[in-house]
Amino acid sequence: MAVYAIGDLQGCYDELRKLLDQLAFEPGKDQLWIVGDIVNRGPDSLNTLRFVKSLGDHCISVLGNHDLHLLALCLADTTPEVNHTLQDVLEAPDRDELIDWLRFRPLAHYDAAIDTLMVHAGVPPSWDGLQTLQLASEVELVLQSPAAADFLTAMYGKEPALWNDALSGIERLRCITNALTRIRYCYSDGKMDFDFKGPIGEQPADLQPWFELPDRRTGSRRIVFGHWSALGLKQTDTLLCLDTGCVWGGSLTAARLDLPEAEITSVASSLPKRF
Repeated sequence: MAVYAIGDLQGCYDELRKLLDQLAFEPGKDQLWIVGDIVNRGPDSLNTLRFVKSLGDHCISVLGNHDLHLLALCLADTTPEVNHTLQDVLEAPDRDELIDWLRFRPLAHYDAAIDTLMVHAGVPPSWDGLQTLQLASEVELVLQSPAAADFLTAMYGKEPALWNDALSGIERLRCITNALTRIRYCYSDGKMDFDFKGPIGEQPADLQPWFELPDRRTGSRRIVFGHWSALGLKQTDTLLCLDTGCVWGGSLTAARLDLPEAEITSVASSLPKRF
């Protein structure tokens, strides 16, 4: 069985199908991982979401910040006024079925056979692999419960930006969610920054990429993530960023994870370059 991970889809349905054809992906034989952000900004969120759902157990997709925004648009009492390309999903006849499926997706996934952890954005330096999965499950249980609407209404915001085991209630859930779906840079004490989104080397002097902080407790485990198109493809022994900016006119990238060294395959975006 081959295990493929694919970067942020963001409604790029045509590129997804081309990439899977190039990989010769077989749903009954292979497994597909998606790093989150199935929807939004791209041209065809509805068919992308429908297709990923149709793969059933052959596909594991973690929730990204754009996926959570779609859930909030459908379930929350209020959401911030932001531009989106999700109207096709919101008006779809199978909307409720799609949304119910989406809210049962995990925020983190780990496969012991290939010792690989997948999240959408990153992991705070103070969390180890087990704690990451446990904290992700706290949010997952709320999303899958009648309390989902209340959580999604209160989900937005940047605080608290520093993890503390004593956090409780919505502050705890918001901090976990932001860490797993929005993190890029941190301060030296592990406090998360959600303002700077640019490439490494252009950040303010007091910020570091989350994966470069010393004594990161997941430092020895491979982490597959996306969310950071300005970072692009980054591959080391323990890191694999797969967001190569398809929705911005870059490419859609897959990595085969079950090999000694991840094998990279990309297809060019059909969208105009916007970066």
